[in-house]
Amino acid sequence: MIYKFQLFIAFCFQILSGQNTIGSLEVLSSKMDSLISKNTKIEVLARGFGWAEGPVWVEELDGVLFSDVPNNKVYLWNEVQGLTVFLDPSGMTNYAPNNTSAGSNGLAVNQKGNLILCQHGDRALARLKNWNFKNPEYKILVDNYKGKRLNSPNDLIFDKDGSIYFTDPPYGLKKGDDDSLKELNFNGVYKWNKTEGLTLLHDKMTRPNGIILSLDEKTAYVANSDSKNDIIMAFDIKKNHFVNERIFFDGNKLSETREGLFDGLKMHSSGIIFATGPGGVLLIDSSGKHLGTIMPGKKTANCGFDKDEKYLYLTSSDVLARVKLK
Repeated sequence: MIYKFQLFIAFCFQILSGQNTIGSLEVLSSKMDSLISKNTKIEVLARGFGWAEGPVWVEELDGVLFSDVPNNKVYLWNEVQGLTVFLDPSGMTNYAPNNTSAGSNGLAVNQKGNLILCQHGDRALARLKNWNFKNPEYKILVDNYKGKRLNSPNDLIFDKDGSIYFTDPPYGLKKGDDDSLKELNFNGVYKWNKTEGLTLLHDKMTRPNGIILSLDEKTAYVANSDSKNDIIMAFDIKKNHFVNERIFFDGNKLSETREGLFDGLKMHSSGIIFATGPGGVLLIDSSGKHLGTIMPGKKTANCGFDKDEKYLYLTSSDVLARVKLK
């Protein structure tokens, strides 16, 4: 009740102070102008979160779901109801040993309309069994690799066959790689499906985070959210293997002067990648050219489109915001 009151006060302050937009746009190429008007504003929809993450559009709800990771909640925002609590708890149910209260992070809806959650606290990939926020129940899909518990699944993407590609950095553990609860000696990128189970695709990235597939699903892009090596990697997909590893975009120079590291990734139907990273949301074409940046003025964790790509929703630190697309 106290937390809801804090959110209400923050929202009222936003309205009274006229702070319903933030930041600015950086346009570096006409390709960006074809997607976003240079006069477009970054519209704040809600404020007051611990760390907002994983926005996903849900058609049945006509709104966007997103995680508040440290507060172990998922919120729903839509035009009719505004902001409401959707899941509480969202990812820390004491299923697994942990030393933080972190809930869900990345969210996605599969072809059957099921909500799949990367659960930091429970250290698992899970499916929501019911849509009752007062008593959410989860079906654990995978929680270990060869008998060793996962670190803290972070972000995910589906291929056309329904397989889930996901990343597993140590962010959900209090001391990260040095945490005594960490059972794996690497931070992996995986593929999971019900028939074949869990396959390790890559184990050399220090902080694998956001993950997407190219439109033809022949290439995977994975963000490395590491202040010492802030890059987006690309891999060719050969059945259950990643091959031809290469740097797709190097953000180390940008991160020297701008807030944020590469985090969430989303693929637009045009083939342009929207990557949360240094400065906000970077637009990057298939050749790795930086087209411009949506700059909300604070660290940006993730982003996602609505069904018709009318808006881009972004979670920036303590806010949910959106940008109108052409």
